[in-house]
Amino acid sequence: MPRRIVTAKGERWEVSPAGRITQYGKDEFALRFRRIEPPPPEERLTRYAPRRAKDRETSLAELTDRELTNLLLVSQPSWTTPELGYRR
Repeated sequence: MPRRIVTAKGERWEVSPAGRITQYGKDEFALRFRRIEPPPPEERLTRYAPRRAKDRETSLAELTDRELTNLLLVSQPSWTTPELGYRR
């Protein structure tokens, strides 16, 4: 799976598509954000509707760093999402 690195508020986050696909098929995708710097690690998840490409990898590649940062700001913590196993 492709991944991207984005910096937001002095923290570096790895962004990749989440493994689970919703009932909306290609209309909505989930993105996993993993903080890689500074420790401790943290995971967050968000869903978004792609504007152009309808496959996960191409859609992620089309997002700008600013769009990814905005998605990170509205993401939810790992302990609230089934995709991340409700783990803290």
